Amino acid sequence: MSATSGPRPDRGLPATLHTPICVLLGIEVPIVQTGMGWVAGARLTGATSSAGALGILASATMTYDELVRAIGEVKDRTDRPFGVNLRSNHVEVDRFVALLIREKVRLASFAQAPGETLIKRLRDAGVVTMPTIAARRHAEKVAGWGVDAVIAQGQEGGGHTGSIPTSLLLPQVVDAVDIPVLGAGGFHDGRGLVAALSWGAAGVAMGTRFLLTTESTVPEHVKQRYLEASVLDTVVTRVIDGKPQRVIRTDLVNQLEHGPQAVTFVRALVNALRLRKLTGTSLTALATEGLAMHKGGDMTWAQVAMAANAPMLTRATMVEGRLETGILPTGQVAGVIAELPTVAELVERIVDEATATLVRLGAAGPR
Repeated sequence: MSATSGPRPDRGLPATLHTPICVLLGIEVPIVQTGMGWVAGARLTGATSSAGALGILASATMTYDELVRAIGEVKDRTDRPFGVNLRSNHVEVDRFVALLIREKVRLASFAQAPGETLIKRLRDAGVVTMPTIAARRHAEKVAGWGVDAVIAQGQEGGGHTGSIPTSLLLPQVVDAVDIPVLGAGGFHDGRGLVAALSWGAAGVAMGTRFLLTTESTVPEHVKQRYLEASVLDTVVTRVIDGKPQRVIRTDLVNQLEHGPQAVTFVRALVNALRLRKLTGTSLTALATEGLAMHKGGDMTWAQVAMAANAPMLTRATMVEGRLETGILPTGQVAGVIAELPTVAELVERIVDEATATLVRLGAAGPR
């Protein structure tokens, strides 16, 4: 099936909801499901795109062959556009990029700064590029590289996150760049979508809200743990991989934060070797990637070793269902989510709520 067909003309949405991101991505509604590691697989991605939003596959935790199969499965599930999230410092990122180009994937998203050369290669091949940023200066930098859009994630967001609240970050970024900006961090309903539009955004990107849907493959008892969380049950910590990451506070997180650093470091090395085995990465490639991470940023060798903690501890919960030995990356929005709709129900509800809000404000415009 083709993944490049345009939006269906019969949805009857208010003109206000047909934003530049809809045109850029060929989607019906300005909603994006983010590429969450171990969570955003083919089933969730396909369901999101089929619902008129944009689903994004998470490739950072996949081997090349797994990504080939996942892209094929998404195409079997939907003829709508979808994206793939890439890790720019992955040892095989060039091979992954070639695959996206060959398969005519609509979008490449990035959780880290992708680099100007990588952006140019994708754009020249017709692939839309969209990194996630957490500060105005970062948005200005990647816009200068020629990215097509950005996701501005506020501190309410889940997983790796910044320190600026969404309500302050989003207007700053919108004012700083002349490309479409999506808001992320705290969004879960139609009122939030309208709020993002009022700040000048072209739509919203959501992770936790899509994680908590029927099509998400996260084990049901893990989803229930998310539903039980309050807005005060999360913490931003650096102990998992050396970078600020928002997770649900658990006994394990407390142990990592207050336990001996030597124990944490040993755990990180063990996880690095486990991740190598799962992804089929050679020891040479692992060492090469670690060296690149060390030279390319401000990460110490201890933090480089710890970088394997996040994917492996996330896998323990999201794939294996082991709440006692894993972590639960989450946005604070988990504290206001109480049920597990299908993706189609969720998208339709958000659109209906946004439409009702626009009508109430007298801003719906023509259909």
